[in-house]
Amino acid sequence: MPAATEYAQELHETNERLNAWLSSLSPAGCPVRPATPEQMNGILTELMRVGQWLRAARHETDDAVQHELGVYRRQVEQLRELLPSIHQALLQERARLEQQRLGLNSASEWVRASRQTL
Repeated sequence: MPAATEYAQELHETNERLNAWLSSLSPAGCPVRPATPEQMNGILTELMRVGQWLRAARHETDDAVQHELGVYRRQVEQLRELLPSIHQALLQERARLEQQRLGLNSASEWVRASRQTL
């Protein structure tokens, strides 16, 4: 079983990566954008990684580990607060893409009809 300092270091590095992913979703002062597959994959990877460590380090009482767990907890809470906005942004993006698809279908039909009249 890894030492407490290794857990603390691993959690610290994960917190740094998770913070970068969260910052990319919602830059300071900007509205939340639709999450890219890369962003969602990065966030889920970090959450799953910590989940494995938490099961292994269930009884860890080291101060550095507890500090990093507190940072992690705040980031998970931040993610939970962002999820409705991410969902809304994705719904808006889907509606925009659907409008584009409908426009392209209409243009395609117009081209087909134009070719038949020539």
